[in-house]
Amino acid sequence: MGKPLSERELHNLAMNIVGKELEAEGFEFMGVNSEPKRNPQFVCLKDKVLHFITVRYVAYPENPSRFDEALMAKMKEHADKQEARTYYAGVGLSNAENQELPVYLDEAYVVDYIGLIEIKDE
Repeated sequence: MGKPLSERELHNLAMNIVGKELEAEGFEFMGVNSEPKRNPQFVCLKDKVLHFITVRYVAYPENPSRFDEALMAKMKEHADKQEARTYYAGVGLSNAENQELPVYLDEAYVVDYIGLIEIKDE
């Protein structure tokens, strides 16, 4: 058995997964904040529009598409002042052999990530 990944390592892995997708989609990184409690994690520019992206690692069996509405409302308020769009990126990570086990360093894992979820005004 390898060493289970720490919360910090899992957060960084989630950020890498989202960051690679953003890069592939042509986002230009203006700022990256890898602190889990400092939001947003990514400030990007695409098509001359600013995008604020909050990334969260979500442990199995939680739903990675479900987000903290109060936090995201606060993020949207902040983004609106900057004329930016607001997104949530929840990344579920679980052990490939047994989802009940932790994710181990250098072992297979499953990614449950549907992509960016835009936070819009109700």
